[in-house]
Amino acid sequence: MTPESSLAWGAYGMANSKQLSSGTVAAEPEPIDLDWPSTALVIIDMQRDFMEPGGFGETLGNDVSQLARAVQPIASVLNAARDLGMLVVHTREGHLPDLSDAPPAKIERGAPSLRIGDPGPMGRILIRGEAGHDIIPALYPLDSEIVIDKPGKGAFYATELSDVLEKYGIENLLVCGVTTEVCVNTTVREANDRGYRCVVLSDGCASYFPEFHEMGLKMIKAQGGIFGWVADSAAVLKAMTPETSSKSAVGA
Repeated sequence: MTPESSLAWGAYGMANSKQLSSGTVAAEPEPIDLDWPSTALVIIDMQRDFMEPGGFGETLGNDVSQLARAVQPIASVLNAARDLGMLVVHTREGHLPDLSDAPPAKIERGAPSLRIGDPGPMGRILIRGEAGHDIIPALYPLDSEIVIDKPGKGAFYATELSDVLEKYGIENLLVCGVTTEVCVNTTVREANDRGYRCVVLSDGCASYFPEFHEMGLKMIKAQGGIFGWVADSAAVLKAMTPETSSKSAVGA
């Protein structure tokens, strides 16, 4: 899938959605009103190399099962975003086969059992085009959705993400994915500096280290939301489907 084909769909999806409106998300440090036509769902690095045994995450000595808790909350919000016709962006961290975009300092850091570019059970570790680099089946992008391949932790560094968001008049980001304290936090900080309002899904993010997840979320919402807002998937879904919630309440 090319960025051009994804962008073409974005215009079609936005123009043809009849459900896009707005909603108030019960978030911390305070509720936030989101206009869905100017909001994008950004799903960070839900890749096999980070999520599954044999990938880069496990080579670093991590328990990859710690990340599984984020899958279902993300899937629920992803389905709602698709129903609304929202812009959906998936990111993947990885490098060119010749490693020309992978700084030696990154490749040589630490003592993993396999380094970036080494052969692994899902192909070369963290290399674009390999099976391990791809997104897990449970959250696999539609052909119409945008996939951003990034060489760094942040989704804006050396990518076309800024151009994509500007093209569609996006002002707000719903951010989720892995890991909370690394790629999610870096992307949110980058987005904040560019003027985007970010709402991070607390249960739609995860870390290999639960204490890092907790502190990563605290950093985002501290000091009146210095980097953004934090809300769980239930609060976001309620804001995305206000009519359904109202009907359920009446029926009860």
